[in-house]
Amino acid sequence: MTQANPLRFGPLGPKTAHLCIDMQNLFAEDTPWHTPWMNRVLSVVVEIAERHAKETIFTRFIPARHPDELPGSWRRYYRHWAELTLERIDKRLLDLVPPLARLAPPAAIIDKRLYSPFSEPSLHTLLRQRGIDSLVVTGAETDVCVLAAVMDAVDLGYRVVLASDALCSSSDKTHDALMTLYSERFSEQIETAETEAILAAWRS
Repeated sequence: MTQANPLRFGPLGPKTAHLCIDMQNLFAEDTPWHTPWMNRVLSVVVEIAERHAKETIFTRFIPARHPDELPGSWRRYYRHWAELTLERIDKRLLDLVPPLARLAPPAAIIDKRLYSPFSEPSLHTLLRQRGIDSLVVTGAETDVCVLAAVMDAVDLGYRVVLASDALCSSSDKTHDALMTLYSERFSEQIETAETEAILAAWRS
C-alpha cells in the first residue's frame, strides 16, 4: 500500500461497482429493526454513491408477506417479527433513505428476500453484464446482510473492498468483531479502507 495506491491490491478501475446494502427507512427509522448509527455513516455512503452513481447498486431487504411464506427457520423468524411482514408493514419503510433514493436512477436497485443480495440471480447477472470484477461495499448491517453479501462475493471471486467508515450495525460489539474478521481472517480476499482512500484509488 502506497500513497499513490492506498489499497493493498492496487487501484480500482472501471470494472468496479459500489454495492450498497439495505440503506432503507426500515433500518434508519424508529422500528424494531432500527440501526441506531445508520445516520452517522449516511453522509459517507452518499459521497461514494454520488461520485459513482452509475456504478452504484442499492439493495433493499423485502420481508416475507406473512410469517409462513418462507420455509424452515424463516418461519420462526417472521413469527417473531410478524409486525414487519409485508401484510402489516408501512410500505414506505421499504424505500431507500431519501438522500440515496434520489440517485436511482442512474443507480440500480435490487430487491432481495434473504440476507445476501446474491440470493437474487439478477445481481450476479447484472454484474457480469457490466464486466464487474471488483465491489466496494457499504451499508447495513456489518454483521448480518453485509456479512452475507461479502461471503458470497468472495465465493464468486469478486475483489471485495469494504468502506470501513460506511458500514453500520445495531451492535458495536459484533460490528467490531466482524471488521477484525474481515481484515485478519480474509486478508487475501477482503480489503478494508476508509472512504477517502477508496475514492482516491478508484479510477473511473
